[in-house]
Amino acid sequence: MAWVILIVSGALEAVWASALSASKGLKKLWPSVLFVVSMCASMAGLAFAMTSIATGTAYAVWVGMGAVLTTVWAIVSKQERATVTRVLLLAGLVACVIGLKVVS
Repeated sequence: MAWVILIVSGALEAVWASALSASKGLKKLWPSVLFVVSMCASMAGLAFAMTSIATGTAYAVWVGMGAVLTTVWAIVSKQERATVTRVLLLAGLVACVIGLKVVS
C-alpha cells in the first residue's frame, strides 16, 4: 500500500508544480488553491510512505515521478519541446525509479 500511495504522491507533485506555474507567482486564485491542496496531499502521502519505505528510496521515487510527470505535462501542453535528449533522460529517470522499486 505504501508504494501505491508513494506513486500517487509523486503524481500529485507534478500537479502542484504545474499549478504553481499556472498561478503566476501565487497571484491567480484557483491555481494557487490547487497548488496548496495538492502540495499538502503530496507531502502527506510521502510522509506516510516513509513509514515503511526507506527515506532515500521514497524521496528519490517521489522526486523522480514528479519530475518526469511535470516534464511530460509541459511537453503535452506545448510549454516545452520534446527533444531526443530530453526523452532519453526522462526514460533514464523512469528506469531508475523502477530499479529502486525492484531492489527495495
